[in-house]
Amino acid sequence: MARRYLPVAGFAGLMAAIQLATHFTGTGYHLTQLTMTAYYSLVAVGLCMLIGYAGQISLGHAGFFAVGGYVSAFLTTWNLIPHQGPVVSILKSSGALVSRSDLYGGNLLTMHPWPACAAAILLAAILAYLVGGPVLKLKGHYLAMATLGIGIIVYRIALGTEFLGAADGISEVPAFPLPGGLAVSGDAASRVSNYYLAWGLVVVAMILLLNLIHSRVGRALAALHGAEDAAGAVGIPTARYKLNVFVLSAVFAALAGVLLTHYNGGIGPSEAGVMKSVRYVAIVAVGGMANLWGTLSMSLILNYLSLRGYFGSYDDAVFGAILILIMLFAPDGLLRRHLLSDLKRAFSRDPGEEEGP
Repeated sequence: MARRYLPVAGFAGLMAAIQLATHFTGTGYHLTQLTMTAYYSLVAVGLCMLIGYAGQISLGHAGFFAVGGYVSAFLTTWNLIPHQGPVVSILKSSGALVSRSDLYGGNLLTMHPWPACAAAILLAAILAYLVGGPVLKLKGHYLAMATLGIGIIVYRIALGTEFLGAADGISEVPAFPLPGGLAVSGDAASRVSNYYLAWGLVVVAMILLLNLIHSRVGRALAALHGAEDAAGAVGIPTARYKLNVFVLSAVFAALAGVLLTHYNGGIGPSEAGVMKSVRYVAIVAVGGMANLWGTLSMSLILNYLSLRGYFGSYDDAVFGAILILIMLFAPDGLLRRHLLSDLKRAFSRDPGEEEGP
């Protein structure tokens, strides 16, 4: 079991080394994009569980990301002072509301970020459960089209709803307070702490997912992915497992949406766009369909390069091309799960050994 966590420790050490390198080279501004990359990576590893282990494609995870971000943004910026009543009084007495000032010095009474986060994740989980039941009965391109429809619905709601800011989105989202005086925010003074908070969350998520993979549930998911009909024949509740993983991945996406929204101080409808979902699928595909570490590595590289603007105006085209090329030439991904063992066998083979029939 200890060997299972060695890559986790190695990855944590790598991220610490990156931060130290930016400190000594005076390039701390890179930490902003790296922190955002961490939250996008949380979506990618959750989607990797769904695609690589449960064998279910989803082109709508940007929608769950947006649900988390928009719900938390709305609840923490909606001024309840004009709506005083019994419900507001109960929420205020329970500590669910907080008084603060806006940018112009006006008084605001809004929901505290913690209950707003809980509401956002709960709504995403309920939505995933309600749509996942019927949608996950589909297979192949039918499933892809259905999940794509979910993402499009969320995008159009965000784009066309006035109280969600329509095309402008929601801004002036407050920082997300944490114990110890820490907060998730884009403040330059807390750039380093936010970097470690974000990647620390990714490390915790990896530990949870690795434990899940190596549990009885993980073995059931492997059987489900390998042969769903055979898994069902031996008594594995395939429908329940697929739905549970779908909800879990949606929760990961919603949590990432909440925290990135508070980090950026706002959210716009582009976060629910179709190309965002395509990007997540492309990262999982190139990283290896059932390789959490491959997905995390590719997410770190590709999201960072994208956020730094290296792809320019061709950003969406790059991710679309990556997805097409991977599907054509490496459908198991560049960093597929058994790549190292396959390479080891290939190089250890006796050159004079004849191929079998």
